[in-house]
Amino acid sequence: MKQRADIREGSLALGSFVKTDSAQITEILGTTDLDFIVVDAEHAPFDRLSLDRHMMAGRATGMPVWVRVPDKLPATFQSALDLGAAGLVVPRVDNAGQARQVVAQAKFRHGGSRGFSISPRFAGYGTLSMTAAIDAADRTLVMCQIETAEGLAQVAAIAATPGVDGLLIGRADLALSLGVEDIRAPIVSDACDRIIEAALQAGIAPAMFVPNPQDAQAFRRRGVRCFVISSDQSLLRGAVQQMAHPSQWEAPAEH
Repeated sequence: MKQRADIREGSLALGSFVKTDSAQITEILGTTDLDFIVVDAEHAPFDRLSLDRHMMAGRATGMPVWVRVPDKLPATFQSALDLGAAGLVVPRVDNAGQARQVVAQAKFRHGGSRGFSISPRFAGYGTLSMTAAIDAADRTLVMCQIETAEGLAQVAAIAATPGVDGLLIGRADLALSLGVEDIRAPIVSDACDRIIEAALQAGIAPAMFVPNPQDAQAFRRRGVRCFVISSDQSLLRGAVQQMAHPSQWEAPAEH
């Protein structure tokens, strides 16, 4: 089974969004060279039972499954983590107070507020000791998404919050919050540089969503080593469109 990269190590780590409620998607992606997937419970129709199936598929293939949660409620965090999420991506973290709350809800020790039960998947269904289960759970990755002008203004404090492992730049919402509708506008590019620099200064991972590997190269030169590339939906559509393109079906020239 592939040795997957850990973003805390600073090496290149590649993932993709899963937006389709089919556990086979996660199982299939687990056979690839991706390092993680992000099940998008913010913008796609995932409930607790469907998340459970994706976690099982990830475990079966050794694929770390992160969950982008739809809100910051303790019960939402609890559900994803008990099911065995390897990481949480938390949208719209706008200040250090919210970042501290996010970390506390994801952790047990050092001021954590996560509720404990020995029975869920993360604890091996009761096969781990309490200490071993807490040790494993407190290694869960916490990724704060920076996607508002407020979050940008407070990005250094957010990045410096103990327990935050990375900052994921949400360019689309960030652009809208900055008053533009182009993710490549200069004001958005400058904002991305500020977020990347804050993460690097704090010793945590700057991360980007990009539509394709080509779009990632400029950000890689700027220090980003963690990329969420495209999604299962876009990858499927792109592959089919390429296959069905008229150029693929031109009749061979007659001689």
